[in-house]
Amino acid sequence: MAVFLKEGKSVEEVSVINSKVTQAVAEALESVEKRGDEAVRELSEKFDKWSPDSFRLTEDQVKEIVEKVPAEVIEDIKFAQKNIREFAEAQLASLNDVEVENIPGVILGHKNIPVNSVGCYVPGGRYPMVASAHMSVLTAKVAGVKRVIACTPPINGEVPEATIAAMYLAGADEIYLLGGIQAMGAMAIGTETIDAVDMIVGPGNAFVAEAKRQLYGRVGIDLFAGPTETLVVADHTADAEMVATDLLGQGEHGPTSPGALITTSKELAEETVKEIERQLQTLPTADVASVSWEDYGQIILVDSIEEARIEADRLAFEHVEILTEDPDYFLENMTNYGCLFLGPETNVAYGDKVIGTNHTLPTKGAARYTGGLWVGKFIKTVTYQKVTPEASAYIGEYAARLCQLENFAGHAEQAILRVKRYGKN
Repeated sequence: MAVFLKEGKSVEEVSVINSKVTQAVAEALESVEKRGDEAVRELSEKFDKWSPDSFRLTEDQVKEIVEKVPAEVIEDIKFAQKNIREFAEAQLASLNDVEVENIPGVILGHKNIPVNSVGCYVPGGRYPMVASAHMSVLTAKVAGVKRVIACTPPINGEVPEATIAAMYLAGADEIYLLGGIQAMGAMAIGTETIDAVDMIVGPGNAFVAEAKRQLYGRVGIDLFAGPTETLVVADHTADAEMVATDLLGQGEHGPTSPGALITTSKELAEETVKEIERQLQTLPTADVASVSWEDYGQIILVDSIEEARIEADRLAFEHVEILTEDPDYFLENMTNYGCLFLGPETNVAYGDKVIGTNHTLPTKGAARYTGGLWVGKFIKTVTYQKVTPEASAYIGEYAARLCQLENFAGHAEQAILRVKRYGKN
């Protein structure tokens, strides 16, 4: 039976915080809807103290910024983008158009069509999320999206040069120095100077995530992304230093980022607590990581690996590291996760930054019904049908009767017309 050695904040406590964010976002989006560029500029001045002549960077400005980025940084970005591009291309190759003749004369099919325009948000603030440019812009371009725009906020009034370089190298068609709710609203709603897109993607803080939620339906989204979640599943073969390092390494994302350990070893659980306390003494981001662990950290002690799998599926966390004797057991049997990291040789940071899988993943239990951002998210699978006259008359008789069964007289007439027109009798 699972025993909770440590628990985080309750659902009720979290909901109080969320309600304030919801109201602030609704008011900001309404102002963008009504006043366009004027509202976007006001919000940018308010939240980022940023009000340039134009939020969009010109081609010359972008090239000038990219030239300032150290050569090693450019090479590192290219290395990460190569891995992400190759994996996205492999995923794209798995998507095939389909056409079948299921009844003589009846041809049914589906086509995979890229979304026409996408807006990608790349977070800034304390952590300039350079990698998010690869994950969103590059993946959309591999999918075949014609127009990809990218927004990122200034950082303390400065241009985040490496982020701009990553957007440029990923293939962004338009780059805007614009952040937060105002960026999401401008991309989704459109303004006098920014044409609206069909879909918005990318991670962000609570306000960005809530903006995405409120804009969903008006535009498509990748998924509802909440604070980063990390689960480590470990047995007696794992060591506390690695468990603590990997939990705190993701806890630094933000003070509301959940971290959890599920283990069959009480000794490991106790040693991990001590190791977390030790590492927090020297971790440069301990001010954030300590809060996330204190408020949202969990430790669950279980009797068996099977019970560990059950608890892991119940949590349905974004990132799941497997530090057990047989990691493949979880690959074969676990069903609810954003991304699995199998064995001590890999870790969440690889997935976040460089290895090739996408880092925009489901949170808050969404892994029960969806995966993360991938090339297929930018593609619409749409269907079509073609029918010969003889087959139309044949199908029409069935269709007419089934429509009449449901009292859809107008539907039935569509079918009856084809029977009369194309039937022999």
